[in-house]
Amino acid sequence: MSSSQTSLPRSLLVVGSGGREHALVRALVASPAAPRVICAPGNAGIAEEVTCFPIAADDVPGLVALVQREQIAFVVVGPEVPLSLGLADRLRELNIPVYGPGADGARLEASKIFTKQILLKHRIPTAPAAFFSAIEPAITYLRTRSLPIVVKADGLAAGKGVVVAQSLEEAEAAVREMLAGEKFGAAGRQLLIEDCLFGEETSILVVVSGHDYVILPTSQDHKRIGDGDTGPNTGGMGTYSPAEVVTPELLARIDQEIVRPSVHAIAAEGIAFCGTLFIGIMLTPAGPSVIEYNTRFGDPETQVVLPRLATDLLALLWAAACGRLPAVGPLAVKPGYAVCVVIAARGYPDAYAKGDIITLPAPDALPPATTIYHAGTAKNAAGQLVTNGGRVLGVTALAPTLRAAAERAYAACDQVRCATKYFRRDIAARQLTRS
Repeated sequence: MSSSQTSLPRSLLVVGSGGREHALVRALVASPAAPRVICAPGNAGIAEEVTCFPIAADDVPGLVALVQREQIAFVVVGPEVPLSLGLADRLRELNIPVYGPGADGARLEASKIFTKQILLKHRIPTAPAAFFSAIEPAITYLRTRSLPIVVKADGLAAGKGVVVAQSLEEAEAAVREMLAGEKFGAAGRQLLIEDCLFGEETSILVVVSGHDYVILPTSQDHKRIGDGDTGPNTGGMGTYSPAEVVTPELLARIDQEIVRPSVHAIAAEGIAFCGTLFIGIMLTPAGPSVIEYNTRFGDPETQVVLPRLATDLLALLWAAACGRLPAVGPLAVKPGYAVCVVIAARGYPDAYAKGDIITLPAPDALPPATTIYHAGTAKNAAGQLVTNGGRVLGVTALAPTLRAAAERAYAACDQVRCATKYFRRDIAARQLTRS
């Protein structure tokens, strides 16, 4: 271990432009090490806090050149696409520490079939599944399974390449659309069909460095667009932390049956994984079962998990990148609850407008302990804040109780002015009803 790897880096780049990256930037800027933080490409909110460079997250040569030009000592990669394109590999070839897996590790998210094969091979709890690249064999298989049934595009589809079909007709239409249509492009040229799991979902974020790992605070996402978990899947409409359905006893079981076997299985496949392993888990009557792996911080889970950390995020990620994760010690978590409500553009996850003016409340007018993270925002020619994506803002509030956190988040959402704003009104309602 070199001396440069035992002290925290003085300069770092965050790659990405969403709410997750805004939360990462905020947490890293707050490090006691007071590093210089830059972002690429960033968004209108991030640009108010750090210097942003207009280099796309999938422009690997451009990002590498930026790191070299700005003499960046550490890179934290937010989204999955640059990881799947090998950004981390290229940086490591240049001896630049990076938090994020290489392309081989990113394949755990970039290919649902690859992940399912590892889960089945290593006997990690998951739903039975089969894989197809042709329509007729897939439809023949569908007719042998019970309903509902899950049809997944193999590749990256921005969190929307999953259809939970309630009827055979819906399932067959999803198969034809993915394999013959262009809705998901290359991501849908292969698909997997898996039995539907029933129960509540939870998101387990794990900081991984080889065989070492640290489990971050639990959270529960809300994927569907409408209240009551109705309508199509999205990238996530809101989340809260902690997820009390994951009791300490259940978390210990998840660690023993899923997290530890997953980390060791990935290493056994020859993947030197360094980054966040995001494990989507269904809490079925038979026990926890893996829905999917992602290979980066979740969005919007990051917006509730990071504000609850008392451990220095920079120290944690740097230790993982340098192979010194055990040196960080036990994770410190603040008491209380966090709720994040996503404000989207009306029409998302399908067609939606861009360029609508957003008026935010003054910081001193927000409820206590409430933060607005920018996701799909930009500035127009007149310098006004405008919508620039499907998920526009993430409003996160912390409070001693879950109900108070939700009330603060929704009070802030109501203060945001935008002609096309849309958000769910029931984030955390399931846990509030249960408690």
